[in-house]
Amino acid sequence: MDANPLQPPAAGRRPLRIEQLGRTRTDDYAWMKDENWQRVLRDPAVLRDDIATHLRAENAYTAAMLAPTEALQATLLDEMKGRLKPDEMSPPLPDGDWEYYARYADGAEQPVYARRPRGGGNEQVLLDVDALAKPHDYFVVADAQHGNDHRLFAYAEDAQGSEVYRIRVLDLETGTLLDHAIESSTGDFTFSPCSRFLFWTFRDDNGRPTRIYRRPARGGDDELVYEEHDPGFFIGVGTTSSREWITLECGDQETTETWLIPASDPTAAPVLVAARDKGVRYSLSHWGDRFIIRTNLDGAVDFKLMQTPADAFSREHWRDLVPYRPGHYIVRERSFRDHLVYVERHEANNSIVIMRRDGDTHGIAIDEPAYLLSVDGSYEYDTTKLRTGYQSPTTPRQWFEYDMDTRERRLLKTQEIPSGHDPAQYRTRRLQAPAPDGTMVPVTVLMRHDTPEIGTAPLLLYGYGSYGHAIEPAFSITALGLVDRGWVYAIAHVRGGSEKGWGWFLDGRGPRKPNSFTDFIACAQHLVEQRLADPARIVAQGGSAGGLLMGAVANLRPDLFAGVIAQVPFVDMLNTMSDVSLPLTPPEWPEWGNPITDAEAYDLIAGYSPYDNIRAVAYPAILALGGLSDPRVTYWEPAKWVAKLRQVTTGNRPILLRINMEAGHGGASGRYARLKETALAQAFAIWCVGAA
Repeated sequence: MDANPLQPPAAGRRPLRIEQLGRTRTDDYAWMKDENWQRVLRDPAVLRDDIATHLRAENAYTAAMLAPTEALQATLLDEMKGRLKPDEMSPPLPDGDWEYYARYADGAEQPVYARRPRGGGNEQVLLDVDALAKPHDYFVVADAQHGNDHRLFAYAEDAQGSEVYRIRVLDLETGTLLDHAIESSTGDFTFSPCSRFLFWTFRDDNGRPTRIYRRPARGGDDELVYEEHDPGFFIGVGTTSSREWITLECGDQETTETWLIPASDPTAAPVLVAARDKGVRYSLSHWGDRFIIRTNLDGAVDFKLMQTPADAFSREHWRDLVPYRPGHYIVRERSFRDHLVYVERHEANNSIVIMRRDGDTHGIAIDEPAYLLSVDGSYEYDTTKLRTGYQSPTTPRQWFEYDMDTRERRLLKTQEIPSGHDPAQYRTRRLQAPAPDGTMVPVTVLMRHDTPEIGTAPLLLYGYGSYGHAIEPAFSITALGLVDRGWVYAIAHVRGGSEKGWGWFLDGRGPRKPNSFTDFIACAQHLVEQRLADPARIVAQGGSAGGLLMGAVANLRPDLFAGVIAQVPFVDMLNTMSDVSLPLTPPEWPEWGNPITDAEAYDLIAGYSPYDNIRAVAYPAILALGGLSDPRVTYWEPAKWVAKLRQVTTGNRPILLRINMEAGHGGASGRYARLKETALAQAFAIWCVGAA
C-alpha cells in the first residue's frame, strides 16, 4: 500500500551508541548516511535502496504539503524571470587585441563564452555551455580561462554537482577540443603566463585539494609541483596580475602560506615566501620592483598592507605601506603598473582606495546607508582603467570604467530589469541592533516606500555569519517578490562574518560562535521593536553554515519564528566534525574546534549543534533543502535533522524536507532552474505565515 502523501514519512529509529572522549551520545538516524557516500557523490544511482526510498517519500510529502502554493510558486517564478534580461551580456573585458565576455542566448539556462576583436568586430564563440548542458540534469562550468597568447581556452566542468571537475582545453585556432582531459580536479587551474603549461589542483578521494600538477597545455604528462600533507589546508594556484609570477597558495581559516614560481621559468621549483606561522595570514600582489603583502601580522586584526623588494621577499624584509587601522578591514588588493588598488570595509560598507607609485592616494565611496562597491576583474596590468561595480538593495547593478589618473568615471552598463524597476518605490535602511552583550549588530533593511511602519509587516530575515564571509547589501531580483507583497526583507550582519572587520569574524567563531546565534535573535527582536515587523510573522532564512544559524536559533527561540528556511544546512555538527573522511572536516577544525581530540571543543559543539540540541518544544514550520551529491553539507544532515525534529516537536507545524536528487551544494545549475528553488522557498515563507 502506498504511503499517504499528506502524512510525513516514517523514518525508523535505529539507535547507534557513540562513545567519544569519555562522552556518550545516541544517534537514532545515523543509518541515513550511506556507507559508500563517496561513490554516491559521483553516481547517485548507487544510493542504498532504503535511503533512496525514504528521500523520495520526503520529496513527495513536501510536494503534497506545498501543492496549494503551486500557483503562487509559478507566479513568483514568472516575476523573477521578468526581472532577468533573457539575453543578458557582461561588459566586455579587453585583453590585447581581443575583448572577452559572457552572454546568454535568449532564454538560455547557461552562458556562452565569447570574444571579439578589441573595439568591435565579429564574435567568436569560445564555449556554449547551454549546448553542453543539454544532455545532463546538472551541468556547470566553474571556471573558464584563455591563455595569454589567445590560442587556447580551458574550462572546468561538473556534470553531477559533486564538485569533482574535469578540465578540458580547446584550440581556438582550429576550434577542436584537445584530447586527454584532466580528471579529478577541484576546478582550480591557471595557464602559465607563457601559455605553454597548465597548472591544476588535484582532488583526492576524500574531496580535498592535495596536490598541484603542471602539464603541457596541449596535452602530455603531469608533473607534481606541490603536495600538501596537512589535511586541514586548502591549496590553489594562480598568477599575479603582472603575469610575472605563478602563485601557489595554501591555508586554512587562520594561517596561510605562499610559494612562487617565476613566469620566465615555469618548470622551476616553487620558492617559499614565508613559512606558515599559526594565526598569520598573508597574500601577495606583484607591483613592479616590489611585492605588496596584505597581512594580519603584528596584531593587525583588520589587516594592513606591507611591501618588500621583489628580489627579497622573505619576512624580515617586509615593511609597512598602509598601516593598520582598527575597524577598517582591508578586504583585498590588486596591482596595476602605476597604481595599487585596495577595497576597505568599514561598518558593513565598502570603499575603494587607489594609490599611485608616488604615494598619492584617493578614495571612492558612496554616501548611502547600505550599498556594495566592488573592484571587478581585469586582464590588463599596464592600464589606468579600473573596472568597478556599484549596486544597492534598491539600485540595480552598474558597471563603470574609472580612470585612475584623471579620476573620470564612465558608465558602461546598467543592469536592465525588463519588467521595470523604479528605485524610488523602495527604501533601504541600515539599523543597529543591540546584542545581549551590548555589541551593535548592523541590519540592512529593504522595503517598499509605502509599507507602513506599524508592526504589521511580515519579515524575511536572512543570515549567514561564518568563515569571515560578508553578506553584502547587493541588489536582488528575488527579494523584490516578497517586498512588493508588503514584506520587509532584512539581512542580519551577525558576528562570524566580516561586515565590521576581521575581528567581527573572530568574535563569531570557536568558543564565541554562540554570538552569531544571539546576534540574529537580537536583530529579529530589534526589527519588531522598531515596528518594522509583525512578531508573529517572522521567517528566518540561511544556507550552508547559515543553515547552522537557522538550526541554532530554531532551538533557542522557536517561539520567535513562524517559519525557518534552511538551505543545505550544516546541522549535524558533532558527527560531521568527528568524521575525518568527510571533505571539509580537518579544514574546518580551526573554525569550530576538533571534537575528536579536544574535550573542550567537543563540549562546545555539543552545546549548540542543532541536531544534538533538539528539544521538546513547539518548533516553527521548517523547510530544509539539500542536494544528494553535495560534498560540503552531505544530504544526510538535513534528512536526519528533519526526522529528529518531527520525532521531538510538541507542535503541529509542518517540518518539510526536499532533496534535489540531481544536484549538489549550489542547487540546480541553470539560471532559471535556480529561480524555481527560490520561488519554492518564498512560497513556503508566504504559506507558513498564513498569507498564501
